[in-house]
Amino acid sequence: MMDHESIMRHAINVAKRNPRAPFGTVIFDADSDLPMVEGLNRSSENPLLHGEMDAINRYAESGRDRWEHLILYTTAEPCCMCQAAIIWAGIPKVVFGTSIQTLTELGWNQFQITAKKVANAAGFANCDIVGGVLAPECDQLFQSVSR
Repeated sequence: MMDHESIMRHAINVAKRNPRAPFGTVIFDADSDLPMVEGLNRSSENPLLHGEMDAINRYAESGRDRWEHLILYTTAEPCCMCQAAIIWAGIPKVVFGTSIQTLTELGWNQFQITAKKVANAAGFANCDIVGGVLAPECDQLFQSVSR
């Protein structure tokens, strides 16, 4: 049985590998109850490689072709680009820690479009969004970075 907090702690540990941009992601398989891939913000190499995009790419490159049983965990609410990619991939659930609003308040540049707004705009797909899981711990990752 999955435990959102323990998997979010895994994402937090991934995020700590990039202290300048601590956006860490874990794609979790709800059927096997196992983490499948990790993603880390690598936007210094490629501006599209947010943590979520890195994880989605890693999962796709692994040759797996089933997405409907996955849950994407990420230390911060997916931006509109990442949330759209999550929907296009067919991942039905997202769990995040820090909100876009909190990131903005901390000085991080963000589009002011919530993941739920993006998901709701996709009338062709359903994506459940759960926010605020271990938010204080995730917030601390982003507070510690001088902006």
